[in-house]
Amino acid sequence: MAAPRKRSIRISGHATSLTLEEPFWRDLQALAKKRRLSVNALVGQIDAGRGGNLSSALRLYIRGCYISGELGPHG
Repeated sequence: MAAPRKRSIRISGHATSLTLEEPFWRDLQALAKKRRLSVNALVGQIDAGRGGNLSSALRLYIRGCYISGELGPHG
C-alpha cells in the first residue's frame, strides 16, 4: 500500500490537515461525488461525529461504507 500523504482541507472555514493513503483518499472523493458533496463538506460531516483522530475516523467511516455496500462493487 502507498505511504500516507498529508493533505490540507477546510472544515467549517478552518484549515486543518489529515493524513490518508491514496486508496482511502480516492474512496473519500468517490463517496463525496456519489453524495453530491464536496470532499470538505463530507469530511466536515464525519468530523462532527468523531471521537478521536480525524484520519482514523475517516478510515473507519470509509470501511463502514464498504460494509454497508455504499462503496465497492455493488455500491
